[in-house]
Amino acid sequence: MATAHPPTSNPSSVYLDPDKCGDPAVTTTPPNLPQHQRHALDSALRVDQAGELAANYIYMGQMAVLGRDPVTGPLIQDMWDQEKKHLAVMNKLQDQHRIRPTVLWEVARVAGFGLGAVTALMGKEAAMACTEAVETVIGEHYDDQLKEMEGLPASHPSVPVLKSVIEEFRDDELGHLDIAVENHSQRAPAHALLSTVVGAGCKVAIELCKRI
Repeated sequence: MATAHPPTSNPSSVYLDPDKCGDPAVTTTPPNLPQHQRHALDSALRVDQAGELAANYIYMGQMAVLGRDPVTGPLIQDMWDQEKKHLAVMNKLQDQHRIRPTVLWEVARVAGFGLGAVTALMGKEAAMACTEAVETVIGEHYDDQLKEMEGLPASHPSVPVLKSVIEEFRDDELGHLDIAVENHSQRAPAHALLSTVVGAGCKVAIELCKRI
């Protein structure tokens, strides 16, 4: 059975290493970016920070309902622990690149917890179907971001690190998707409808957080 345990060393670890706190790669942002590139960077990191916040609260909601389940509880906790790291890194990226957080911060928390708790109350398979739908959208979103970041100046030390972190987080999220499928997400009642509704909600949230 798959788990979400990350490797001992990965690109995002540089943001959590006290010895790297003065490294320009994790403390500076590319100067004098063209307006369209600065807008793309702002939108990307604003959405990513909000998305990782919402993911944390989804798993919090699921743990509130299923945390004592001897099989599903540890799986959810494992994925949640990884999302906690993602959010910590995204918070540092937001500070580094001077990105304004979304004004929908509180909405992301409340909606995330509600989605996690409600799907968990529907059953273990529905909780996994929620994870499957959310991580499908997020994985595709991170792929799109990597394409948008191709124009950023690779000569600036922060850019290769940023791209590597996005790739790492994309792979983590797709790992969560695999875990959900392996744990019978597709056996959830009304799986197709649930996936469509959750996925559409995630896409709307992404577009809103890009703007406000």
